[in-house]
Amino acid sequence: MPTKREIFAKGQLTAQPGTHLPNATATPGLHPLKLDTRRDGLLYIPAFYNENQPAALALLLHGAGGDAGHGLWLLQSFADAANNILLAPASRSSSWDIIHYNRFGPDIIFINQALEQTFHRYSINSKQLAIGGFSDGASYALSVGLINGDLFTHVMAFSPGFFYAPETTGKPKIFVSHGVRDEVLPINTCSRKIVPRLRRQGYDVTYQEFEGGHIIPPQTGAKAMAWLMDK
Repeated sequence: MPTKREIFAKGQLTAQPGTHLPNATATPGLHPLKLDTRRDGLLYIPAFYNENQPAALALLLHGAGGDAGHGLWLLQSFADAANNILLAPASRSSSWDIIHYNRFGPDIIFINQALEQTFHRYSINSKQLAIGGFSDGASYALSVGLINGDLFTHVMAFSPGFFYAPETTGKPKIFVSHGVRDEVLPINTCSRKIVPRLRRQGYDVTYQEFEGGHIIPPQTGAKAMAWLMDK
């Protein structure tokens, strides 16, 4: 039986939805996770959240040098209309562990803690459970999403550079977007190689290219949210 350390070292998560306990104090709005005093995370509860109607959840990961607020920004303006809970942890260092340390470790552990806490406090729809991110966060979201495809039903990668998933589970749906004028992570060596590779591996990939650089245009965020909420 593998230990938790061994599980996390593979990029695997142990948190599972369905552990929700009734919570009369589920207040809509923005809340700190209170899991770390230095680099914490944020949780956004949509205006019409009702524990009797399980909400979609999106775990959102910031780019290099960012923080939880940058992750939340990816989809926050769409969350109320979609009744989507947003969970945005901060990386333990300037970027995510496989990028910074070349291995899974402290970030997977923190993400697992954040998910466990959220699953415990809120009613989550396990059929609309996404992980997404921008830039380094997109690379990490793709990697963790494919490794934990039995947990995440959807993966959103805005301008990813790569993915690293030696062992995969499930077949989550994938949304990838990239600017054709991206000079930080050039599209030809990144998404235009990543997307065909994913499709060859049998994944259902929705791919959006747009005129622009290393950004997420508002219309791209709207398309990603509509894709996530499409039942």
